[in-house]
Amino acid sequence: MAYETILYERKDRIVYITLNRPHILNAMNDTMAEELSDAFFEFDADPEAWVAIVSGQGRAFSSGADVKQRQLRPREELVRFGSPAGRRAGGADGSLGRSVNWKPVIAAVHGYVLGAGYALAMECDLIVAATGTRFQIREVQRGLGGATHWVSTWFWTGNRFANEVAITGRMFTAEEALQHGMVNRAVPQDQVISTAEELAEQICQNPPLSVRGTVRVTRWYVRDMLRQAALYSQGLKLHLTEDFHESALAFVEKRQPVFHGR
Repeated sequence: MAYETILYERKDRIVYITLNRPHILNAMNDTMAEELSDAFFEFDADPEAWVAIVSGQGRAFSSGADVKQRQLRPREELVRFGSPAGRRAGGADGSLGRSVNWKPVIAAVHGYVLGAGYALAMECDLIVAATGTRFQIREVQRGLGGATHWVSTWFWTGNRFANEVAITGRMFTAEEALQHGMVNRAVPQDQVISTAEELAEQICQNPPLSVRGTVRVTRWYVRDMLRQAALYSQGLKLHLTEDFHESALAFVEKRQPVFHGR
């Protein structure tokens, strides 16, 4: 399958899925969200593929949602879609939530892992991060709240660190994420892919059905919580508030937003 915004390659048992919009730090638009969904389906359906590694071209894994394309949609589109994301963005289940064969996916991240990029990395079963990588739940600053991101962060860290980063929206580094158990490895940037490959090779030494049985359990539990958080958040309709629009507009106009709580 030909892709416009990502790269897809399989080497032996390992599939490499690479975000490929480096000129805008791999900001995620509707096309990329749809292509990621298709790529994960392709990986899931390939009997020769056992593990996938997801990474990003250029200076960052992903800077998050493409604000101009997604968050400045006409209001009628926001109402129709029910969120700033496109129809095939994945929702609470994400791209991996619709898996059939439950194959493990490793995120190999560097630079920035923000917003939608944060969600993608947290969907993955393991995370290898370059030292100094900066993570952020951007949605709280965008007026959308960070409920689903709080769920995935709390699920993997199990402490109030999740509350802090979800409510303040502050950036934190790979080293801090490692301290709280959110990432599996923090290594120099030139070792990120090779470290992910080492983990993938270790996984491939095990019976694949045994591995997938474990993956299915861990994904089921976190996604059950994500569905509940998404259902509650959707009812708030924060994507239709003035503060949401102001945040996106201020970002594009390169100024400080002015919020009014409405």
